[in-house]
Amino acid sequence: MRVLVTGWPSFLRGEATAGDVLSMRRVADALDGAGIAVDTAWSPSLRPGGLHLEDADPGAYTHVVFACGPAHGEQVEWLHRRYPACRRIAVGVSVLDPRCPAAAGFHRILARDGLGEPQPDLSYAAHTDRVPVAALMLAPGQYEYGGRRRHEQVHKILLNWATGLDCARVDLDTRLDTADWRHCASPDQFASLLARFDVVVTTRMHGLVLALRAGVPAVAVDPVAGGGKVTAQAHALGWPAVIPAEETRPESLDRWWRWCLSGTDAHPVATPPGGRGTLIAELLGEVLR
Repeated sequence: MRVLVTGWPSFLRGEATAGDVLSMRRVADALDGAGIAVDTAWSPSLRPGGLHLEDADPGAYTHVVFACGPAHGEQVEWLHRRYPACRRIAVGVSVLDPRCPAAAGFHRILARDGLGEPQPDLSYAAHTDRVPVAALMLAPGQYEYGGRRRHEQVHKILLNWATGLDCARVDLDTRLDTADWRHCASPDQFASLLARFDVVVTTRMHGLVLALRAGVPAVAVDPVAGGGKVTAQAHALGWPAVIPAEETRPESLDRWWRWCLSGTDAHPVATPPGGRGTLIAELLGEVLR
């Protein structure tokens, strides 16, 4: 007995959602836990190095299980034609029309809805691993730096590197907007949001400053050749994890990424060097003199 687990994330033109993938994981884990040999098929666009339907020999499997999503559509119908000799089971699916070819092609349907009482979605009981949650804050053009600007080159390297990280990435903007729900409306909202992250990756000066203020370690990259305000603030706050534009490479990003996630004992919250009056103190001195 050998089972091939499939779902919408198995199709080249299928949609892969977190719920779909978790449902497929739940099925594969349950089969494996029962001592049943199991493979999972993935779309080449989702997992280029994984097993693909085109490579999953129909003669190698006794069963094909289709997990999650609607049991409907041409791609599901194709699955029946691809594996005609296998016992085909749909589990955790929505059944829109049990008489349509996609649904009728299964030998058994264990539905989450559409047939009988609704059942909990398979993703609810799937295991997950905790990964770091990272905020990415990139600086805008900053054309005031003229020929020293390296924003395009730095951001290309940074984003290519970040795409390969095993983390939950969130695109964050320090810009406030009271009319757009996608932005925070006040600095208090932004500070509260920022405090929820494990790490910040930024080319913005305020990305660095506000992350450290919230006690969140930051990988700061200065997009200005020779150093601009990001480097200046890193120095003012005594924060070492700053990378010059000229040294922005995956190796340097990896190094500081690991350092920032190594624990608070390795990098205490930044504190400005002593021995110098703060700007506020100097301002008050000027006003009151």
